[in-house]
Amino acid sequence: MTLDHQQLAARVAAELSDGQYVNLGIGLPTLIPNFIPDGIQVLLQSENGILGVGAYPFDGDEDPDLINAGKETVTIVPGASFFDSATSFAMIRGGHIDVAVLGAMQVAANGDLANWTIPGKMIKGMGGAMDLVHGAKRVIVMMEHVAKDGSAKIVERCTLPLTGEGCVHRVITDLAVIDITKSGLVLRETAPGVTPAAVRAATDAPLVEDLAS
Repeated sequence: MTLDHQQLAARVAAELSDGQYVNLGIGLPTLIPNFIPDGIQVLLQSENGILGVGAYPFDGDEDPDLINAGKETVTIVPGASFFDSATSFAMIRGGHIDVAVLGAMQVAANGDLANWTIPGKMIKGMGGAMDLVHGAKRVIVMMEHVAKDGSAKIVERCTLPLTGEGCVHRVITDLAVIDITKSGLVLRETAPGVTPAAVRAATDAPLVEDLAS
């Protein structure tokens, strides 16, 4: 059984450690604030200028002045701060972000990431991902394991325009947890009821098993 989006967000949230500064990309990663474990305090940074992003607001509690990088309304935690984009990207480019959690269209076996455009499609811009993948100390990709057309998103080599080269450390999908290592892709964990064989069948790159007992 594959993880649904809420379960996937909870699994990725379990990767975060107390005291970390974390940037969440648009899309699936924005679900993570609702699942940060009790006793863990992380400061969520949004590149549009917030440090201290909270969970999504309840219906009726939305403040149109509080939005994340995906233009969705958010809440803030006590002590949150606001700043301009230049300051935000100085945090990112200066290496002050511990973890960036991003979505992806493709991840290659060598850690290359493609997540900003499909040739021929209308786009608004590349966003901050190209800075994040090089400025953050650790990059985690959160995505569905295969594309809507059934094609593999974890591949030997990316065929889409790259966001960054060799920048991904871990991929967490609705099927599995996979690490990018110097020797290739290592399968660390499968979703409940998902077999390693099923993960291999959905992955278009060699995969080495190293599952926790």
